[in-house]
This record gives sequence, C-alpha cells and structure tokens, in this order.
Amino acid sequence: MISQKVVISNPTGLHLRPAGNLCKVAMNYKSHITFSYGDNTANAKSVLSVLGACIKCGDELTLKCDGPDEEEAMDALVQAIETGLGE
Repeated sequence: MISQKVVISNPTGLHLRPAGNLCKVAMNYKSHITFSYGDNTANAKSVLSVLGACIKCGDELTLKCDGPDEEEAMDALVQAIETGLGE
C-alpha cells in the first residue's frame, strides 16, 4: 500500500464533474483506491462516495492505493488532481 497527500486546487472543490473525472481515472486500475479527509474515508471509484466527502478548494486529501498497479494508479490520480480534473 502506498499513500500520498494532495491539495485540491479546483475553485469549486469536487463537485459532480471533477468527482466523475476522478472516478474515471481510478476505475482504470485494479488497485483498491481510497482517500481520507479529516475523519472521512471515501472510495475513489464511487462518485457518490467522493461527493459525500464534501471536498472544497484547498482541502488536503491523503490518497491510498493498494494493489498490483498501485504505483501507476497513484501517479495518474495525482497528475489528474494537480491538473484540475478537467476543469
């Protein structure tokens, strides 16, 4: 298992469109992918779970990937978040 902290830079946080984009990236990998924010843990492959985390601009998430392609998944997720998730 690997983990990495990232900061959400989208001005409106993870609303439906960027949450969907995050899930699309996560679903390309076999690894179990979650993120935690405060006391909450969300499944990065579930749009409802991502939306339910109520992530806002400037929030710091801890991404966790566990599985056969965890390093590739982490790299892709961090790149997607740092480039604004399509926004």
